[in-house]
Amino acid sequence: MDTTNEAGAKLMGNLKSIIQDAEKMLENSAQQGSESFQKAKEKLESTLEDAKFAMRELEDIVISKAKTAAVCTAEYAKAHPWQAAGVVTVIGIMLGMLIARK
Repeated sequence: MDTTNEAGAKLMGNLKSIIQDAEKMLENSAQQGSESFQKAKEKLESTLEDAKFAMRELEDIVISKAKTAAVCTAEYAKAHPWQAAGVVTVIGIMLGMLIARK
């Protein structure tokens, strides 16, 4: 769970940095020449690549945890079929009540 939180925090930091870089790039392009615009653009592209990498890492973590949860659920359902059927029935009733309520 810590790695997911760390990856999420890193991703959020990268996204905030991208937004700040984009704001600086727009501000600089209006005020200064094309050289500062090019530097800001390169920094923005670099930050975007970092954010993409962090997003891929986070995606891999989420997929891995989802697969683990699916395997555990399948094993539990095989070991305790009646309890699993009862849980599914209760969830179905609750969802039906929520849908009917709207």
